[in-house]
Amino acid sequence: MTVPARDDGTHTDGTGAAPSGAAPVGAPASGGARRREVRRHTVLATRIFAPEPAAASFRLEALARALGSPDPAAPDERHAVTVLTTWARRSERERARDADEDLRGARVRVERAPVLRDRTGYVRGYLPYLSFDVPLLVRLLAVPRPDVVVAEPPPTTGAMVRVACAVRRLPYVYYAADVWSDATAGDGSVPGLVTRLLAAVEGWAMRGARGVVAVSPDVAERVEALVAGGATRRRARHPEVLVVRNGGDTDVFRPGLPRPQGAPGRYLVYAGTTSAWQGADVFVRALADVRETVPDAELVILGQGSDFETLRALADELVPGVVHLHPVVPAPEAAAWIGHAAAALVSVRPGVGYDLALPTKTFAAAACGTPVVFAGPGPAVPLVREHELGQAVAYDVEEVATAMIAALEAPASGERAAGLAAWAREHASVAHVGATVAAHVRRWRDGRAPGAPGEDGRS
Repeated sequence: MTVPARDDGTHTDGTGAAPSGAAPVGAPASGGARRREVRRHTVLATRIFAPEPAAASFRLEALARALGSPDPAAPDERHAVTVLTTWARRSERERARDADEDLRGARVRVERAPVLRDRTGYVRGYLPYLSFDVPLLVRLLAVPRPDVVVAEPPPTTGAMVRVACAVRRLPYVYYAADVWSDATAGDGSVPGLVTRLLAAVEGWAMRGARGVVAVSPDVAERVEALVAGGATRRRARHPEVLVVRNGGDTDVFRPGLPRPQGAPGRYLVYAGTTSAWQGADVFVRALADVRETVPDAELVILGQGSDFETLRALADELVPGVVHLHPVVPAPEAAAWIGHAAAALVSVRPGVGYDLALPTKTFAAAACGTPVVFAGPGPAVPLVREHELGQAVAYDVEEVATAMIAALEAPASGERAAGLAAWAREHASVAHVGATVAAHVRRWRDGRAPGAPGEDGRS
C-alpha cells in the first residue's frame, strides 16, 4: 500500500520523505540562528527483503537502516527510506509486520505488494519476476519524489528502475550481488538467445546508474565488461564500479547460543538455499565416507530450494537416518545450529554460472565461531585460506570427506571460536557493509568524487 502524500509531497506517516530538492525545513521565516534542515529520501526497489530468510534480506535491511540514519557529513539533513518490495510468504507475514514496524523507528517505511512465488516460496522465475517488476514501474512513478533509487537484481528490476528514473530525472544505484546473465549462461537449460537478451538488459540497467556496487572483485570485473560491451561512442560516462563485500548479521549470528533441542551429538550443518548451483549434494555423498572414520557423524540441513527433496531422497539412499533436513528456520535458530556444529558446510558447484559467487554462509559461520568447510571455486577460496576461517577444498567428494573428517576430529576450541567471531565483527559485519554502501549511495546521489567528504572509504 502506498502512503498518501501531503500537499508538500511528504509522507503522512512521519517518515519525512520529501521531494528531491524540496525547501529546507526547520528554519525561521525571516532568518535567525536556527539551523536549516534538509529532507533526504531514498527508495530501495527489491523483490526480497527482511524477514525473508536470505542473505540479500540481511544486506538490504542493513543498507536501509544505514540510509535512514544521520549522515555525519551532513548533520542538517533528515533522512527517510522507502522500501518497495513484496508481501512476505504467508507463514512469515506476522514476522514481517513486526519487522516493518521496528524499521519505522529507523525512519524506514516498507511498502509491500502482492507477488507470484514459486512452489518453494521464493520470488524466482520469469513470471514471479514480472509480477514484481511490472507493478514496480508504476510504484516508482507514484512514490513521493526521492533523491536517489537503489535497485537490487534481477536485471529486469534494474531496467524498470532505469526507465522510471529517466522519466523522473533521478539518479540511481545498481547493487550487483551477482551477474545474472553469467548464471543463466552456465545453467545449460536456457536458450542462447535468452541469455544474450538477459545480458543486454543487465548491461543496459547497469549502464544508466550513477554507480554500481559489486560484492567481489570478480563480479566487478564482469560488471565492467557488461557496461563496456553495450556502450556507444557517443556515451563517454560509465558508472563507477566499487567493491563492497557482503557480510553477516553479527548481532544475530554469534557464539554462545543455547544448543538446539534435538541436535545430534557430533554434526555438521548446511544452512541456506539448496539449489542446483550450490550443489549441497556433495556433502551428503561425502558423509558415507566420513562415517567410516567417524561413525557417529551426522549432517543437519536447514533451508529449502529446488534441491531440498532431492537431497532427502539421496540421503535416504546413501546414509539413511543420519541426515536431518529441516525447513527454513528463523535466523536466531539457524545461528544456534551453526554455533554448535563442528563445521558449517558451504559449496558452489563449478561450471554452472556461479563461479563468482561469495556465499554469505561463510561470514555467518565465522560470526558464530564455527569453522567452514568450503567446496568449490570462487572468491571464498582465498578468503577462507587467507583469514584461516576453516578449509577450502575442490568440489570433489573425496576432498570434501577428508575436510569434514578433519573438522569433526578437531573441533574449534573456545579461543578459536572467539577469534573467528571477532574477525567477523571487525571485517564482515553486515552493519558495516550497510554503512559503507550507504556512504557511496549518498556520494553518488550528490555527484561527489571518490574520496570526497562523507565517504568512509572502507570496503
